[in-house]
Amino acid sequence: MADDARWGTREGVLRAVMRVPDLMRHRVWRDADPGQGGGTGVVLVPGFGAGRVSLVPAAAWLRARGYRPVIARVGFTVGCTADLLAKVLRNTEELAESTGRPVVLLGQSRGGGLARLVAARRPDLVRGLVMMACPVLDPLGAHPDVLRFVRWLTRLAAAGVPGLLDDDCLSGPCYEEHMPSLALPLSVPAVSIFSRADGVVQWQLCQDPYAECVEVHSTHTGMGFDPQVYEVLGPRLADWARSGSEVTA
Repeated sequence: MADDARWGTREGVLRAVMRVPDLMRHRVWRDADPGQGGGTGVVLVPGFGAGRVSLVPAAAWLRARGYRPVIARVGFTVGCTADLLAKVLRNTEELAESTGRPVVLLGQSRGGGLARLVAARRPDLVRGLVMMACPVLDPLGAHPDVLRFVRWLTRLAAAGVPGLLDDDCLSGPCYEEHMPSLALPLSVPAVSIFSRADGVVQWQLCQDPYAECVEVHSTHTGMGFDPQVYEVLGPRLADWARSGSEVTA
């Protein structure tokens, strides 16, 4: 019970949003070079249950630096993995076509896993991959409270509620199709940002062997609002933008 209480306090949405003033006062937010991104597209994929608001600061930060951010149309990222993956792939294809070059994929938590699946399947569309607090080594290795919520969603899906993940995503054909793909080698540059203060997933599960793993001191829900995360992103995205190339037919 005490562990659950500490988790709730540490990972509250309100606590994460309260970091916004700190972020906006920080030099990593204020020092913006509008020519840095050169029009490079970035597809942002929210985490499980988070929704687009969790990555609004990231979109604003990117836009101020000359990137073209688009938040993937995945709602609260609580649907079937196959359906969500198709949506992220479609967003990636559309942005790569409109910018004329490969794009960056940036996903948080479950969104990071979806972004990785796209990067592994269509590396021709991807300039680089950022995974924030993504338990790529075991997507089901989350806090028990999160897993209870997941099971509740599968029961709703079984009762006929549309647009939710179901048992297939956890142990059936959908799971068997996509889980092995999360372990595929990556042919694009990738970074996995993790935190030992993460109260939702164990930081060890974010240690993708095909990515540069970088530690920050954020909570799980607060990564999109944490200045240290943007200090990690800045030079890496700038390097990817400088070395971007046109999409090949």
